[in-house]
Amino acid sequence: MDKIEEVLTRGVVEILPNKEGLAQLMRQKKIRVYNGIDPTSPNIHLGNTIPLLKLRQLQELGHEVILLAGTFTAQIGDPSGHDESRKPLTREEIKKNLETYKQQAAKILDFSKVKLVFNGDWLEKMTFSDVIKLSMNFTVQQIIERDLFQRRLKKNNPIGLNEFLYPLAQGYDSVHLNVDLEIGGTDHTFNMLIGRTLQKIYNHKEKFVLTLPLIPGLDGRKMSKTYGNTVNITDSSDEMYGKLMSLRDDLIIQYLELCTLLPLQLIKSLAKDLKPMDLKKKLAFEIVKMYHSEKEAQKAQENFEKVFQKKELPKEVTIHNTPKTTHNA
Repeated sequence: MDKIEEVLTRGVVEILPNKEGLAQLMRQKKIRVYNGIDPTSPNIHLGNTIPLLKLRQLQELGHEVILLAGTFTAQIGDPSGHDESRKPLTREEIKKNLETYKQQAAKILDFSKVKLVFNGDWLEKMTFSDVIKLSMNFTVQQIIERDLFQRRLKKNNPIGLNEFLYPLAQGYDSVHLNVDLEIGGTDHTFNMLIGRTLQKIYNHKEKFVLTLPLIPGLDGRKMSKTYGNTVNITDSSDEMYGKLMSLRDDLIIQYLELCTLLPLQLIKSLAKDLKPMDLKKKLAFEIVKMYHSEKEAQKAQENFEKVFQKKELPKEVTIHNTPKTTHNA
């Protein structure tokens, strides 16, 4: 398996319209790729790192990488994956949340080779006439067919007009940036395909869409800032290690494949040779090492073993409130 094939396979749910076309384009030229993240929290969590790690893989192949902060779209309220309307953020909240985003993302990406952009820079300049013209490219039937809207209709839950506009706003990002590829979670597939349609209309070119899975959070639901069930990359080494040791055994391999840079062959070998507890320790160690250091990872592992396996008191006691989850360790 060559490098391009590995990048387009590891952890990938789907590539639209097809993987073969994207692979061919990547062999012909250096493509422009982006991932967008709405700053709805001051912390980047492991779920957010999955597309960032994919960006890193593409960066290492020499492609042009763009990280977009949704400074405008966060003011709309992204409906993706939610059965109820989300509260839009104020500009002040967004500004505060963004303060350390680049610093956090720099733990994964080389920002000397990344373009950081803010979609408020172009979306806020659009006139009402521009928005009307943009909306004329779609019908209500096309937007309402989205699965999350269908669920709300069945439950008689409200759908805000602003939520109808969110996919158009995200979709226009692709047009403004004139990208070849957008990557994101499966909950954003609809929005990314809207962007694909707009890219064809405005820039007369194909845009590929690469979707990535959503990993469960600490309480079994989607890992989300909104649910407060996250493993944040700003967590202390002890907290991060302890949270990861609470994972269900059946999620260990998924986390190893999606949230670490360990070679897939090594992961398969570890899964075959190690017991679940030891495999989970390997996962926790690798992730703490990525976002802290190998020394901190070793220290966190020793502290965990003292407290939870040898029943010794730690040198320092910190209490963390986390959502309830099933412990299989």
